Amino acid sequence: MTKIAIAGALGRMGTTIGRIVDESPDMHLVGGIDIKDGSLFGAEVVTSDRIDAFLQETRPDVLIDFTIAHAAVENIKAAARNNVALVVGTTGFTPEQRAEIEDAIAGTVPAVISTNFSIGVNIFWQIVREAARLLGDYDIEVTEAHHRYKKDAPSGTAKTILEILDQEVGKREKAYGREGMGERKDEIGVHVIRGGDIVGDHSVLFAGNFECVELSHRAYDRAVFAQGAVRAAGWVAGRDPGIYSMKDVLGI
Repeated sequence: MTKIAIAGALGRMGTTIGRIVDESPDMHLVGGIDIKDGSLFGAEVVTSDRIDAFLQETRPDVLIDFTIAHAAVENIKAAARNNVALVVGTTGFTPEQRAEIEDAIAGTVPAVISTNFSIGVNIFWQIVREAARLLGDYDIEVTEAHHRYKKDAPSGTAKTILEILDQEVGKREKAYGREGMGERKDEIGVHVIRGGDIVGDHSVLFAGNFECVELSHRAYDRAVFAQGAVRAAGWVAGRDPGIYSMKDVLGI
Protein backbone atom coordinates (compact mmCIF):
# COMPACT_ATOMS: atom_id res chain seq x y z
CA MET A 1 0.00 0.00 0.00
CA THR A 2 1.55 3.29 -1.13
CA LYS A 3 0.76 6.22 1.15
CA ILE A 4 0.13 9.46 -0.74
CA ALA A 5 0.02 13.11 0.37
CA ILE A 6 -1.01 15.94 -1.94
CA ALA A 7 0.28 19.52 -2.01
CA GLY A 8 -2.34 21.83 -3.45
CA ALA A 9 -4.90 19.35 -2.15
CA LEU A 10 -7.93 21.64 -2.38
CA GLY A 11 -7.22 22.93 -5.89
CA ARG A 12 -8.61 21.58 -9.16
CA MET A 13 -5.80 19.11 -9.75
CA GLY A 14 -5.44 18.25 -6.08
CA THR A 15 -9.05 17.17 -5.70
CA THR A 16 -8.92 15.15 -8.93
CA ILE A 17 -5.74 13.38 -7.79
CA GLY A 18 -7.29 12.83 -4.37
CA ARG A 19 -10.29 11.10 -5.90
CA ILE A 20 -8.13 8.76 -7.99
CA VAL A 21 -5.92 7.89 -5.01
CA ASP A 22 -8.97 7.36 -2.79
CA GLU A 23 -10.45 4.95 -5.36
CA SER A 24 -7.19 3.07 -5.89
CA PRO A 25 -7.01 -0.30 -4.10
CA ASP A 26 -3.22 -0.14 -3.69
CA MET A 27 -2.93 3.45 -2.44
CA HIS A 28 -3.89 5.29 0.71
CA LEU A 29 -4.52 9.03 0.92
CA VAL A 30 -2.97 10.28 4.17
CA GLY A 31 -3.90 13.94 3.68
CA GLY A 32 -2.72 17.10 2.07
CA ILE A 33 -1.32 20.61 2.24
CA ASP A 34 -2.89 23.82 0.98
CA ILE A 35 -3.08 27.52 1.77
CA LYS A 36 -6.03 26.78 4.08
CA ASP A 37 -6.97 23.74 6.12
CA GLY A 38 -9.84 21.40 5.36
CA SER A 39 -10.40 17.81 4.34
CA LEU A 40 -10.10 15.70 1.19
CA PHE A 41 -12.05 12.45 0.95
CA GLY A 42 -11.97 12.16 4.73
CA ALA A 43 -8.25 12.94 5.08
CA GLU A 44 -6.98 16.05 6.82
CA VAL A 45 -5.61 18.98 4.83
CA VAL A 46 -3.31 21.32 6.77
CA THR A 47 -1.86 24.73 5.99
CA SER A 48 1.52 24.82 4.28
CA ASP A 49 3.29 26.28 7.33
CA ARG A 50 2.69 22.92 9.05
CA ILE A 51 4.16 20.78 6.28
CA ASP A 52 7.10 19.38 8.26
CA ALA A 53 4.92 18.31 11.18
CA PHE A 54 2.34 16.89 8.77
CA LEU A 55 4.94 14.79 6.91
CA GLN A 56 6.42 13.53 10.18
CA GLU A 57 2.99 12.58 11.54
CA THR A 58 1.52 10.95 8.42
CA ARG A 59 4.77 9.52 6.99
CA PRO A 60 3.66 9.35 3.34
CA ASP A 61 5.69 7.43 0.78
CA VAL A 62 5.11 10.09 -1.89
CA LEU A 63 4.14 13.76 -1.97
CA ILE A 64 2.39 14.81 -5.19
CA ASP A 65 2.76 18.56 -5.84
CA PHE A 66 0.55 20.56 -8.20
CA THR A 67 0.80 24.07 -6.78
CA ILE A 68 2.65 27.18 -7.95
CA ALA A 69 6.37 27.58 -8.41
CA HIS A 70 7.43 29.37 -5.21
CA ALA A 71 5.24 27.12 -3.03
CA ALA A 72 6.43 23.97 -4.80
CA VAL A 73 10.08 24.80 -4.10
CA GLU A 74 9.39 24.89 -0.35
CA ASN A 75 7.25 21.75 -0.50
CA ILE A 76 10.02 19.90 -2.34
CA LYS A 77 12.59 20.99 0.24
CA ALA A 78 10.31 19.80 3.04
CA ALA A 79 9.75 16.43 1.38
CA ALA A 80 13.50 15.98 0.92
CA ARG A 81 14.12 16.89 4.59
CA ASN A 82 11.63 14.22 5.63
CA ASN A 83 12.73 11.52 3.17
CA VAL A 84 9.48 11.56 1.17
CA ALA A 85 9.57 10.74 -2.55
CA LEU A 86 8.10 13.29 -4.94
CA VAL A 87 5.92 13.68 -8.00
CA VAL A 88 6.03 17.29 -9.21
CA GLY A 89 3.68 18.61 -11.89
CA THR A 90 4.04 22.30 -11.02
CA THR A 91 5.40 24.46 -13.85
CA GLY A 92 6.78 27.98 -14.24
CA PHE A 93 10.03 27.50 -12.31
CA THR A 94 12.83 30.00 -12.85
CA PRO A 95 16.35 28.68 -13.50
CA GLU A 96 17.24 29.63 -9.92
CA GLN A 97 14.27 27.70 -8.54
CA ARG A 98 15.21 24.68 -10.66
CA ALA A 99 18.69 24.81 -9.15
CA GLU A 100 17.21 24.89 -5.63
CA ILE A 101 15.06 21.88 -6.45
CA GLU A 102 17.98 19.90 -7.85
CA ASP A 103 20.10 20.71 -4.79
CA ALA A 104 17.33 19.60 -2.42
CA ILE A 105 16.71 16.31 -4.22
CA ALA A 106 20.31 15.33 -4.99
CA GLY A 107 21.28 12.25 -3.00
CA THR A 108 18.21 12.39 -0.77
CA VAL A 109 14.94 11.28 -2.44
CA PRO A 110 13.61 10.07 -5.80
CA ALA A 111 11.41 12.52 -7.72
CA VAL A 112 9.46 12.35 -10.96
CA ILE A 113 9.30 15.87 -12.38
CA SER A 114 7.40 16.59 -15.58
CA THR A 115 5.70 19.54 -17.24
CA ASN A 116 2.89 17.17 -18.26
CA PHE A 117 1.85 13.82 -16.79
CA SER A 118 -0.57 12.87 -19.56
CA ILE A 119 0.52 9.61 -21.16
CA GLY A 120 -0.71 10.94 -24.51
CA VAL A 121 1.38 14.09 -24.23
CA ASN A 122 4.51 12.10 -23.46
CA ILE A 123 3.91 10.04 -26.62
CA PHE A 124 3.13 13.30 -28.47
CA TRP A 125 6.55 14.69 -27.46
CA GLN A 126 8.21 11.62 -28.97
CA ILE A 127 6.29 12.07 -32.22
CA VAL A 128 7.21 15.78 -32.34
CA ARG A 129 10.87 14.82 -31.89
CA GLU A 130 10.76 12.39 -34.80
CA ALA A 131 8.90 14.88 -37.01
CA ALA A 132 11.45 17.59 -36.22
CA ARG A 133 14.27 15.28 -37.32
CA LEU A 134 12.56 14.72 -40.66
CA LEU A 135 11.09 18.21 -41.22
CA GLY A 136 13.78 20.44 -39.74
CA ASP A 137 13.91 22.66 -42.84
CA TYR A 138 10.19 23.50 -42.62
CA ASP A 139 8.81 26.59 -40.89
CA ILE A 140 7.67 25.69 -37.38
CA GLU A 141 4.88 27.20 -35.28
CA VAL A 142 3.84 26.14 -31.76
CA THR A 143 0.40 26.96 -30.35
CA GLU A 144 -1.01 26.22 -26.91
CA ALA A 145 -4.33 26.99 -25.20
CA HIS A 146 -5.42 26.75 -21.57
CA HIS A 147 -8.14 27.98 -19.21
CA ARG A 148 -8.29 31.61 -18.19
CA TYR A 149 -6.82 30.98 -14.73
CA LYS A 150 -3.49 29.50 -15.84
CA LYS A 151 -0.74 31.85 -14.73
CA ASP A 152 2.40 30.82 -16.62
CA ALA A 153 2.73 31.38 -20.37
CA PRO A 154 3.80 29.64 -22.48
CA SER A 155 2.77 26.47 -20.67
CA GLY A 156 5.36 24.09 -19.31
CA THR A 157 4.29 21.59 -21.96
CA ALA A 158 4.92 24.13 -24.72
CA LYS A 159 8.33 24.91 -23.26
CA THR A 160 9.16 21.22 -23.38
CA ILE A 161 8.11 21.18 -27.04
CA LEU A 162 10.45 24.11 -27.70
CA GLU A 163 13.31 22.31 -25.92
CA ILE A 164 12.73 19.26 -28.12
CA LEU A 165 12.71 21.40 -31.25
CA ASP A 166 15.93 23.14 -30.20
CA GLN A 167 17.59 19.77 -29.67
CA GLU A 168 16.52 18.44 -33.07
CA VAL A 169 16.67 21.45 -35.44
CA GLY A 170 19.11 23.70 -33.58
CA LYS A 171 18.36 26.76 -31.53
CA ARG A 172 16.23 29.29 -33.35
CA GLU A 173 14.86 32.63 -32.28
CA LYS A 174 11.40 32.40 -30.72
CA ALA A 175 8.74 34.83 -31.95
CA TYR A 176 6.15 35.11 -29.18
CA GLY A 177 3.15 36.32 -31.16
CA ARG A 178 3.53 38.70 -34.08
CA GLU A 179 2.50 42.21 -35.01
CA GLY A 180 3.68 44.96 -37.33
CA MET A 181 5.45 44.67 -40.65
CA GLY A 182 8.13 42.21 -41.70
CA GLU A 183 8.59 38.84 -43.31
CA ARG A 184 9.03 35.64 -41.40
CA LYS A 185 12.63 34.77 -40.56
CA ASP A 186 14.25 31.48 -39.53
CA GLU A 187 12.35 31.44 -36.26
CA ILE A 188 9.84 29.38 -34.32
CA GLY A 189 6.53 31.12 -33.73
CA VAL A 190 4.95 30.64 -30.30
CA HIS A 191 1.29 31.47 -29.73
CA VAL A 192 -0.58 31.40 -26.41
CA ILE A 193 -4.35 31.33 -25.91
CA ARG A 194 -6.05 31.76 -22.53
CA GLY A 195 -9.79 31.47 -22.15
CA GLY A 196 -12.76 29.73 -20.60
CA ASP A 197 -12.17 26.29 -19.16
CA ILE A 198 -9.83 24.89 -21.82
CA VAL A 199 -8.01 21.99 -20.14
CA GLY A 200 -4.96 21.95 -22.42
CA ASP A 201 -4.40 22.03 -26.17
CA HIS A 202 -0.99 21.89 -27.87
CA SER A 203 -0.05 21.80 -31.54
CA VAL A 204 3.07 21.97 -33.67
CA LEU A 205 2.82 23.03 -37.30
CA PHE A 206 5.54 22.17 -39.81
CA ALA A 207 4.88 24.28 -42.91
CA GLY A 208 6.67 23.74 -46.21
CA ASN A 209 5.96 24.77 -49.78
CA PHE A 210 2.69 23.19 -50.96
CA GLU A 211 2.08 21.19 -47.77
CA CYS A 212 1.79 21.34 -43.99
CA VAL A 213 2.08 18.71 -41.30
CA GLU A 214 0.31 19.49 -38.02
CA LEU A 215 0.63 17.42 -34.84
CA SER A 216 -1.65 18.09 -31.90
CA HIS A 217 -2.78 16.85 -28.52
CA ARG A 218 -5.99 17.88 -26.78
CA ALA A 219 -6.91 17.08 -23.19
CA TYR A 220 -10.63 16.96 -22.46
CA ASP A 221 -10.39 16.38 -18.72
CA ARG A 222 -7.63 17.09 -16.21
CA ALA A 223 -8.08 13.52 -15.00
CA VAL A 224 -5.55 12.50 -17.69
CA PHE A 225 -2.87 14.49 -15.86
CA ALA A 226 -3.98 13.17 -12.47
CA GLN A 227 -3.95 9.55 -13.64
CA GLY A 228 -0.41 9.96 -14.95
CA ALA A 229 0.72 11.59 -11.71
CA VAL A 230 -0.75 8.77 -9.63
CA ARG A 231 0.90 6.20 -11.90
CA ALA A 232 4.21 8.04 -11.40
CA ALA A 233 3.67 8.00 -7.62
CA GLY A 234 3.27 4.24 -7.64
CA TRP A 235 6.42 3.92 -9.72
CA VAL A 236 8.71 6.31 -7.82
CA ALA A 237 8.20 4.96 -4.30
CA GLY A 238 11.32 3.09 -3.26
CA ARG A 239 13.48 4.21 -6.20
CA ASP A 240 17.04 5.41 -5.81
CA PRO A 241 17.44 9.15 -5.17
CA GLY A 242 17.47 11.33 -8.25
CA ILE A 243 15.28 13.14 -10.74
CA TYR A 244 13.26 11.00 -13.14
CA SER A 245 10.87 11.85 -15.99
CA MET A 246 7.67 10.33 -17.30
CA LYS A 247 9.79 8.65 -19.97
CA ASP A 248 11.31 6.60 -17.15
CA VAL A 249 7.88 5.83 -15.70
CA LEU A 250 6.47 4.76 -19.07
CA GLY A 251 9.64 3.01 -20.23
CA ILE A 252 9.82 5.10 -23.41
